[in-house]
Amino acid sequence: MAWRCTGLSWPQGARMAVLRWEGGRVSPLVPGKSIGFRAEGIRSCVGARGTACPLFTEVAGHLTQARCADCARLERAHSVAADTLADDPRTYRVYLAWFGPGLVKVGITGEERGSARLLEQGAIVFSWLGRGPLMAARRAEELLRGAFGVPDRIPYAAKRAVRASLPDSARERATEVEELHRRAVDLGLWDETLEPLGCEIVDHTEVFALQGLPAPATAVRELVDGGAVAGTLVAVAGPDLHLRTAGGSAVVLDTRLLPGWSLIGANALAGVSVPTTSTSTGGGDDTLQDGLF
Repeated sequence: MAWRCTGLSWPQGARMAVLRWEGGRVSPLVPGKSIGFRAEGIRSCVGARGTACPLFTEVAGHLTQARCADCARLERAHSVAADTLADDPRTYRVYLAWFGPGLVKVGITGEERGSARLLEQGAIVFSWLGRGPLMAARRAEELLRGAFGVPDRIPYAAKRAVRASLPDSARERATEVEELHRRAVDLGLWDETLEPLGCEIVDHTEVFALQGLPAPATAVRELVDGGAVAGTLVAVAGPDLHLRTAGGSAVVLDTRLLPGWSLIGANALAGVSVPTTSTSTGGGDDTLQDGLF
């Protein structure tokens, strides 16, 4: 029986990610669990905003968004990430997130989502900076980018490259976020329209199961018809599954590559028989922000 994945998610309040499937089933992603599947047929567009793609257009395997061009435009037509909801009445939070040495970003997320956005991105450490209306949060984000050169996005390839060599000390992991928070507070200029929030460090190292993580040599570039991915789950960070194959190799699978495929079970001994790329050059397509606010 073929299954169709709708993506990985971090349920609010949970300390474990799940894979979601069409029909409503979920698969908890427990480190130590054996995972194996084989792709069948072609990868087809998943549609947009709850509506199926009328043409079931074939989608390239390397894309991290399983949508054709028309459905992608429709999906982003009312997107905070695309700045098409300037009058959004919800409260937003500005956060500072750390993914490894030198990899700090500023971003915003809807307050009702809690820390889900940070888990989805694979943030190792984060702290809130402020809360308030959408456009005030956007202004604060832009101000920090301009004043300190802090990006609002870090490619997943860069995150994967350092994930297995993070500092062991929680104190050291928190340092860059604490310093940026202090500088942002000293800068001011944004706190007249946002309610400032104190620096309270949240560390996801344990949640992601990154202690002792083996450095992966490769990342899955794309699935192909008949290609298998199988191994033992070692860690989950953001959308990434870190697997150890039966042969002992460490590989990363970006689960954003799964939607659109029909998947059947595969024995753990199947290993990885899909195209891969070196983790030093990255895996998957990071050109689009998925906008999961």
